Amino acid sequence: MTEYIPVLLFVAVAIAFPFVTLAIAWLLRAGRYDPVKVEPYECGNPITSEAHDHRFSVRYYLIAVLFVVFDVETVFLFPWAVMLRKLALFGFIEMVVFLTILVVGYVYAWRRGALQWV
Repeated sequence: MTEYIPVLLFVAVAIAFPFVTLAIAWLLRAGRYDPVKVEPYECGNPITSEAHDHRFSVRYYLIAVLFVVFDVETVFLFPWAVMLRKLALFGFIEMVVFLTILVVGYVYAWRRGALQWV
């Protein structure tokens, strides 16, 4: 039975942690009601319309996805640049292939008009 004590302790901590965290947050929260906090935006600008009244174009989401895709390439470029000496020619060729695929995708999206906002 003594072998299960660490497991039971872990389960007890896992169950108690959310409750303790919520209790501490409840004790430390601001108690005053502020009508500004209930508004949709805290920027100080008056609300001109409801959020659900305006529909966004599909191009908005398409540009957002393309931004994420082409932005992620920089995440892969940094570790490659750090390890380039160890990777030698193989790593260089792999990155050239990776960047070529990304550039082909970028040119395709550009020619299809996916980056045109209007």
